Amino acid sequence: MRQKQKQLEYERLVLVYSDELFRYALWLCRDKSMAEDLVQESCMRAWKSFDKLRETTSSKAWLMTILRNEHARQYARYRPDMVDLDLDMLSLRDADNDTTPEAFALKLALNELANEYKEPLLLQVIGGLSCEEIASVCNISKSATMTRLFRAKQKLREVLQPADEQESTK
Repeated sequence: MRQKQKQLEYERLVLVYSDELFRYALWLCRDKSMAEDLVQESCMRAWKSFDKLRETTSSKAWLMTILRNEHARQYARYRPDMVDLDLDMLSLRDADNDTTPEAFALKLALNELANEYKEPLLLQVIGGLSCEEIASVCNISKSATMTRLFRAKQKLREVLQPADEQESTK
């Protein structure tokens, strides 16, 4: 009975966060099939250590951390040719694929962000993680997380806001 309850709880957990795990994996890998493999491998590792999960309230950050660590393990073994990520792939619904000039500019601006700023921002926006959860996933302090989020948003604002608007807000 205990094993069945554990399995049901695990399946519920994975079902709830599978889309967010895939989007994060896709951002990390920049390849759909590798992202799928990464999520699958991460889920297997999560199952093996599911008993170690103490609080279900931190399960999202726990899964993201497993995925991030598994990516680091795989990346150490395999270094693919880097290609630019088509940020349209990050959307779960076709209706979200915005082709307006503003959306295109945002995608370009996101691609220009350094990874130290982009990763926390995407974990917040795509993954819906809190500052504490992002800090845990990225293995940085909460204050460093908040600083990186602030700087990421500031850099996006600088790139996306017309020069005349920037002058009026100073």
